Amino acid sequence: MWDEWLTKSKPVMPVIVIDDIDTAVPMAQALVAGGVKLLEVTLRTPAALAAISEISRNVPEAIIGVGTVTSPDQLHAALNRGAQFAVSPGFTPNLLAAASEWGGPFLPGVATPSEVMQAREAGFTKMKFFPAVPSGGRSMLKAIGAPMPEVSFCPTGGISAETYHDFLALDNVFAVGGSWLTPPDLMSARNWQAIKDLASDI
Repeated sequence: MWDEWLTKSKPVMPVIVIDDIDTAVPMAQALVAGGVKLLEVTLRTPAALAAISEISRNVPEAIIGVGTVTSPDQLHAALNRGAQFAVSPGFTPNLLAAASEWGGPFLPGVATPSEVMQAREAGFTKMKFFPAVPSGGRSMLKAIGAPMPEVSFCPTGGISAETYHDFLALDNVFAVGGSWLTPPDLMSARNWQAIKDLASDI
């Protein structure tokens, strides 16, 4: 599924925090207009689930997903609101079991080789590497890639407009995540043109 989606979208997934539900649809429209269609709305605010619903209904070009999933209940709630994929900062056995039962695109969060091996044993070969920069960045991803070449990553955490290209250049990175595409100042100012321009620059 990820390979199919990435033929339609640039390989950068904005990590989105939505405080005001009224910003959800125009923000998503701006990102899609700039060529960024993989949108991760994080469960960090009370507006997140409603935002996923609004984007799912009103921005059909968007590939809407949910981030910061830490429990099976959160996963199911987001899927019921229209999320097409899910991302976690880490994983637990219960969360991996729920994601496996669902069978959809799920990125368990990993930061160490042992965690990569555990997620792989559960059937996942695409993962979120988080927090990417504090956990060793490109050097760690290159090191993990040698013994586990079948695993690929979406690194997130500390990646910026200046550094995302360096991560995408790695063979075992299929996309990157970051918050720089939807910065709080532009979101609060409702500067959708600026957000579109950030997406277009990728």
